[in-house]
Amino acid sequence: MVLSDSPALRAERKRVMTSAVTGKIPSRRLGRCGIDVSAVGVGCWPIGGPDHNLGMPMGWSDVDEASAVAGLERAFELGANLFDTADVYGHGRSERLLGRLVAQVDRDAVVLTSKVGYFAGTARHGYQPRHMRSQLEQSLENLGVDHLDIYFLHHSDFGPDDRYLDGAVEVMRGFKAQGRIRAVGMRGPHRFAVDRLNTPPELRGDKIERFRALFDTVQPDVLAVRDNLLTPNDRSAGIFALADAHDCGVLVNKPLGQGLLTGSYQPGCPRMFGHGDHRSRKRWFGPGAIPLIAEGLDRLRELVGPEPADLIRIALWAGLVRSPRTAVLVGFTSPEQVSINLTCLGERPDPSTVGAARSIMAEVQAQLDAGGQVFIDDLTGAAGTPQ
Repeated sequence: MVLSDSPALRAERKRVMTSAVTGKIPSRRLGRCGIDVSAVGVGCWPIGGPDHNLGMPMGWSDVDEASAVAGLERAFELGANLFDTADVYGHGRSERLLGRLVAQVDRDAVVLTSKVGYFAGTARHGYQPRHMRSQLEQSLENLGVDHLDIYFLHHSDFGPDDRYLDGAVEVMRGFKAQGRIRAVGMRGPHRFAVDRLNTPPELRGDKIERFRALFDTVQPDVLAVRDNLLTPNDRSAGIFALADAHDCGVLVNKPLGQGLLTGSYQPGCPRMFGHGDHRSRKRWFGPGAIPLIAEGLDRLRELVGPEPADLIRIALWAGLVRSPRTAVLVGFTSPEQVSINLTCLGERPDPSTVGAARSIMAEVQAQLDAGGQVFIDDLTGAAGTPQ
């Protein structure tokens, strides 16, 4: 699709794109914030391409920009209205590419989320209030809009003794009061990226306890939670229960395990990741882990079906059944990936099928954990559940 500067053609393009929505993807309401989204949304981290931040690779392999925009357009045509990005994804590249879709459709036809905190620029800290204001303005400019639907605090490090926590919360609430954002989001339990490199394990603290304390302070409208069939079920269940108790929406990221659960990584065919690709730091994408995952996927195919779409369907539903307030986000690098991700959902599987799928992949997860941390540069260096 060739974009034109003609106002008349832009208006017609918006009309055509908006009318193209099929509505085949079920809708979810993200709790008390009242935002309605497609149950399957689009994660825009991969289209940011290769990148570094905080002294480490934090991007993906390169992606053709025309293919990225075509994938975004295809997602909208198939009924997806939820698009998730961040200031640090390609340092604005992801937001700007998404902005090319937004320019073609009515603003109210899409739900846009972005994040702040991981890119500090020249500020002392990513959550310094003035920096947060500047980053929001830049994200809005990149996307070509006057407000975001959800704005996330991207990590849980608020400086020594949480120096920037109160100020960051105040700024986010101010954004909401001013109509610059509709809802405040925060990450679920996780480790700040550089802690794995610089902080000894005994000094890191309990990330679940940390999350719950921040939840009480931030009082988010929406959570971003990493959850998939390779995530320990007992760890995730309490997070979704907490969200339900507070009528808080949840966006599940990495439901396909960044491709590990789709069969796209094959034993004996190791992938080479570029200098700015975060997967180069993760053992689960290496030759020692892929055969274990492949064996689990073979068992999963016997349960749900032999095709990639069968694997994707059960992986997506494993996230969606967590809560009626939950939507899942799937990344992409091509329109073909978008098409299969957004058309394979079908009917909700029987709970026993989801339970069996969890049991199969839990065994795989236990085997992977026994081999060491996910991140090969983690100071821990020992076996244990990935942090």
